[in-house]
Amino acid sequence: MLIVEDNPDDERLATRTFQRMNRQERWEIARDGEEALQMLANSEKPALVLLDLKLPRLSGFEVLTAMRDDVRWRTVPVVVLTSSDEKTDLAACYELGCNAFVRKPVDYEDYTRDLQTTLDFWLNVNLTLE
Repeated sequence: MLIVEDNPDDERLATRTFQRMNRQERWEIARDGEEALQMLANSEKPALVLLDLKLPRLSGFEVLTAMRDDVRWRTVPVVVLTSSDEKTDLAACYELGCNAFVRKPVDYEDYTRDLQTTLDFWLNVNLTLE
């Protein structure tokens, strides 16, 4: 799994939630869009990408576009995990091919619950080609 997140607090919440769920999957953290694309190019195909939109160097929109334009990553599920509640961001992400758009709750308990639900669906319930 690849987590693309530049906010250290949100990164900690995501990794803490992942650890608390006792997941066996390996995860990596990219802190900007360029690093995310480099990690994708230099590692195994991830089971899931959690993608923030507002990133340095390359935005989440640019990362999503690059992923959907590249046959290697086209089928990787991408969940946009963002603080944005802008309808234009939501529409753009779906037009670019994201699989889900999840707004980050401000409350810690809500955040961990929503992230656990998201991870459970994409890693346990959803069927993939791999």
